[in-house]
Amino acid sequence: MATFKFLIFLLLPLLLQFHPGKSDLQLNYYSESCPRAEAIIKEQVTNLYHKHGNTAVSWIRNLFHDCIVKSCDASLLLDTLNGIESEKTSSRSFGMRNFKYINTIKGALEKECPMTVSCADIVSLSARDGAVLLGGPYIEMKTGRRDSKESHAALVDSSIPNHNDTISSVLSTFQSIGIDTEGTVALLGAHSVGRVHCINIVHRLYPTVDPTLNPDYAAYLKVRCPSPYPDPNAVEYARNDRETPMVLDNMYYKNILSHKGLLLVDQELVSDPSTYPFVEKMAADNGYFHDQFSRALLILSENNPLTGDEGEIRKDCRYVNAN
Repeated sequence: MATFKFLIFLLLPLLLQFHPGKSDLQLNYYSESCPRAEAIIKEQVTNLYHKHGNTAVSWIRNLFHDCIVKSCDASLLLDTLNGIESEKTSSRSFGMRNFKYINTIKGALEKECPMTVSCADIVSLSARDGAVLLGGPYIEMKTGRRDSKESHAALVDSSIPNHNDTISSVLSTFQSIGIDTEGTVALLGAHSVGRVHCINIVHRLYPTVDPTLNPDYAAYLKVRCPSPYPDPNAVEYARNDRETPMVLDNMYYKNILSHKGLLLVDQELVSDPSTYPFVEKMAADNGYFHDQFSRALLILSENNPLTGDEGEIRKDCRYVNAN
């Protein structure tokens, strides 16, 4: 017994080396350094929502785009400058907006606690608070992420699933960061809010209508997207959900069961036997959807964060600090 204990003692430092990095995140990380940090983010997110309702949708999309590309490190927010190529220039980032309001939130935090709260934590907490404003669940999130000093632009296209990807490919992408099939189906429920530009829809309408689309719904989409060649710079779009377009609820699942999914990946959730049972269950139970959405978003928000002495705390979320 003494020999066993001695071996454990010797192996302990080695075992600790393999403890996942996300353990460095903690609840109420700013309780001493900036006690009002989370309250300030919530206040700013709420104020912006009442002025520009679509910001709440943007915050959820930001979290997905930032965290699934290597790390939850606010690399998404970097602008192209001094050799840095912004991730926002990727075609995968098409339609993303409201980045300027991230600096509104950051400015309020800098006024209260200069160089203390990371842009990466703003990305996560704004998504959490935005989801609540959209009628979604409240998610207890850890903080303590730090900001990347580099962009991961070269990884964006291979990291973020395309709306035309097969569901098996999408599931594989999420599985690689620890999100199972049930969680992936729940995260796609974020398509319950916001809108999709016609450029991502017309291939299902022209030259012939995708036979998996509900005919009445296809007729509506043709009104929204009358040309097979939409102008990417024009405001030509269709709502993800016509029933409750700004509510994060299970209507998305009811819609795709009725063949009213906008994107191919939406429809594949219904046609794939591994995802269909979860679609049915979420369509029938909004609480179950919210529970699974919370679980999956939490895993996503803790994907490979920079902590401790890694990275930096940016003063301006658009640029790395000048040393």
